Amino acid sequence: MNELKLKDALTQFFLEDIGERDVTTETIFPVNEKGKAVIVAKQNGIFCGEQVIRTGFQLHSQEMFINLLKKDGDTVEKGEVIAAIEGPIRAILQGERVVLNLIQRMSGIATITHKAVATLDDEHTRICDTRKTTPGLRMMEKYAVRCGGGYNHRFGLYDGVMIKDNHIAFCGSLMKAVQRVREQIGHMVKIEVEIETEDQLHEAIRAGVDIIMFDNRSPEEVKQYVKMTPSHIVTEASGGIGFHNLAQFRGTQVDYLSLGLLTHSVTSLDISLNVN
Repeated sequence: MNELKLKDALTQFFLEDIGERDVTTETIFPVNEKGKAVIVAKQNGIFCGEQVIRTGFQLHSQEMFINLLKKDGDTVEKGEVIAAIEGPIRAILQGERVVLNLIQRMSGIATITHKAVATLDDEHTRICDTRKTTPGLRMMEKYAVRCGGGYNHRFGLYDGVMIKDNHIAFCGSLMKAVQRVREQIGHMVKIEVEIETEDQLHEAIRAGVDIIMFDNRSPEEVKQYVKMTPSHIVTEASGGIGFHNLAQFRGTQVDYLSLGLLTHSVTSLDISLNVN
């Protein structure tokens, strides 16, 4: 993750939480009083959030000593200590909630991604995320997907062309939409199109796109469409894919499966901070 962007995001999150002051902590503990605490996993899963712990607490005080016992992507079991923290009590307590909220969500995403990769169990097909992320948390959530063994799709509207059904509907045809894009973008920008029918697949191939995404197609249809697609075009499937049918896409030879559930339907991993 980009350290400057992370610091900026954390600063905004802390300002939202603390506001003018932490009334409770500041009226109980003197500025220089020190303490110790540990961050503990309360569930089994995949940990993600090293930078958030280190950067988050050190934004509150440079006197914080942080000993990370787990690395991003490591398996954690219930009761295991993830990190030991020592420093000003005010800094520990003021940073606690925001840091925990973030690492719980990131670890939940890493955990479900790891489960998805294991469920698919396919050396060829990669699991990747989508733009269905929490506003303000995309950088962290997509990083968590990588920690869980997945891959990232585009980060935003700015880093790749993806012509979807509504673009095609407004423009009039897939071919026309691709032609308009080619007239304006540089050679470094890839073009992906979303298709739903065999006719659209052939049209996308004729248009010379870089990536074709099969939208809401069954595993049997995906397998058939992959065979019809030239090998130089990257293939992707998305829509209607969950743990109920994920394993059925094994062996389809599609290059990527993009799963919105990795970020929009995730359950946070239970993690707590305890005074040591």
